Amino acid sequence: MSCELSDGVVKKIIRDIGRECAAQGQTVSETLVAFVVKAVVLDPRNDFNVDQTLTKKDVQNLIQLCVTRLLDTTNPSLSTIKMQVYFDMNYANRAELLNEQRRVLEGRLAPAVRDITESRPRVQEEMENVYRKVVSYVLLSSGLGSPTDIEVVREVSAALQSVFPQTEMITFISLSKKNKEQQLKNLATLVTGIRLYNKECRKGGSGIDDLPAILNEAIPSATRTVDEGLNTCHTLAHQYTALLESMQEDQHRYTQLSSFKLKEALFNVRQYEAFLCILLSDAITSAQEVEKMNVQFAATMEQLKNTVQNKVSVDTKEVFPLFVALSNLWTGFQDEILLLSFLTNMTNNLQQFLEIQSQLFPKEVLASLLEGVTVKTDEERIRETMGTRVNVSDFKNREWLFPETTDNFDQLLIQYHGFCAHAIGVKGLTLPGNPAIGILKHKEKCYVFSSQEAAYIFAQDPDKFIQLNIEKAKEHAELIQLLELRHQFEYLAPYAQARNTDKWLMKPTTKCDSSTQTDTHILPPTIVTSYEWNEWELRRKAIKLANLRRKLTHAMQTDLSHMRRENSTQVYLPKDVSTQTKRDSSSNVPRPLIFLEGLRGGSSPTTHMVKVDLTRAVDET
Repeated sequence: MSCELSDGVVKKIIRDIGRECAAQGQTVSETLVAFVVKAVVLDPRNDFNVDQTLTKKDVQNLIQLCVTRLLDTTNPSLSTIKMQVYFDMNYANRAELLNEQRRVLEGRLAPAVRDITESRPRVQEEMENVYRKVVSYVLLSSGLGSPTDIEVVREVSAALQSVFPQTEMITFISLSKKNKEQQLKNLATLVTGIRLYNKECRKGGSGIDDLPAILNEAIPSATRTVDEGLNTCHTLAHQYTALLESMQEDQHRYTQLSSFKLKEALFNVRQYEAFLCILLSDAITSAQEVEKMNVQFAATMEQLKNTVQNKVSVDTKEVFPLFVALSNLWTGFQDEILLLSFLTNMTNNLQQFLEIQSQLFPKEVLASLLEGVTVKTDEERIRETMGTRVNVSDFKNREWLFPETTDNFDQLLIQYHGFCAHAIGVKGLTLPGNPAIGILKHKEKCYVFSSQEAAYIFAQDPDKFIQLNIEKAKEHAELIQLLELRHQFEYLAPYAQARNTDKWLMKPTTKCDSSTQTDTHILPPTIVTSYEWNEWELRRKAIKLANLRRKLTHAMQTDLSHMRRENSTQVYLPKDVSTQTKRDSSSNVPRPLIFLEGLRGGSSPTTHMVKVDLTRAVDET
């Protein structure tokens, strides 16, 4: 049967299970159904053999078992599987989350960028319209303030005008599309830095929240929430472990507690604890990053103040890099706000998967069960075994690692999430391992133990106990992720696939397209062109060389040819030569201004004339 048909049948099984659950009022995702199908098939108690074909009756049985398990809301195992599916589908590390956020932001800004870079304004009104779009892009890109706030828009316009006046729009329009996009990013960074500086100087900053102060309050609060969840997990895990140990020591206690799903509850709590530890580690990393950025932001702002110092004009080479640095640091603060919000949501959403604990074991019931039982914490168990360690001389073919003999001892990758490798398969308990006892290195993998006795027993036949742990994980599928055993089950089909739509089902055959390529000549070519493999060709060349020894070269010259030779003459082409002797020149002389007074006469019979010369001197012109 084709692989496509098999995939279709498996999807049909998943859809049938989903419809059955929905008909009974329980909505489940396909991812959860697929995980439960795998868990049911792996469980040896269900008698499914993944190496053999499954009949149609087996498929119906599989569907019924999956529906029953998905509808059993009182089973901590189902809550653990739901928790694992939720975490796998929603959790992302710092780099993945920030990359996704930047991709989303670029997607939202893409229409605005395209509208600006593809516009071809011709008149002044169109230029002003494009400039307003640039202002909007800068505001949206920075995320500082609302584009509907008039005061914020005015502030962004003023800051943009100081580094990119409207008169430069003509130059901007002539750029290529790629250069336009880069300049838009540069302008957004500069304007953000200018607004942050104005906010510090109390000359602006409208719509800009005090992110460092918000983070300084929110991070400790988020850390406290995670710590409280971890404390609850630790308390429940210690109590469940004590009850399980008492069941194994006392047959009466076993009869009393066998109806409770203590192991499933313990695995649920341990998985919740593991996820909270991941979130707590991310919160601590955020706190360290924020502390470092606070110092850098304050130093950069102080340097910028000292550079400006109320100057009328400042060299752009001095202040622009500082504005860019301020903007980048503020972007870092915004990233930490996003990460903190994500961690808070993850923490709050994970709490729903721990609610089953209070339903199964109310405080009163749990307190009554713990009467007369000694509860030990993980720290107390480790302290009890600190004085004991494995004697290497007791083992000939085993490699043991200790802190004083191993470099980077604390960074070794421990199997089973650091739990005792012996207690998992034998007792079904997740006891904390103590590396000080000694770490067993078997087949390039490291194992820790909760006691010296457990280490000695495991070391006698490691493969046997490793197989026991795998069998325990098959019975409790939630252990596959909790104990990080995914690599142990890679050879198994994720869920059954159909071989025949009417009669048979079988697991899928993994197929992939692959290709290899090798160099034609790895070494440099060493072809000898004079080589001949044919001996007759060699004989021919030898005869030719022998005949040449008896040959002479003759030359002669006749009377008609001895005087002939090739002659050539070279002449210079005429060139254009010109001479100029005429020169235009001019001079400017003052205009004469002479006035005569008294020519008309007067009351006196005698005429008196006065001559006034107001002509300027030549050297004054």
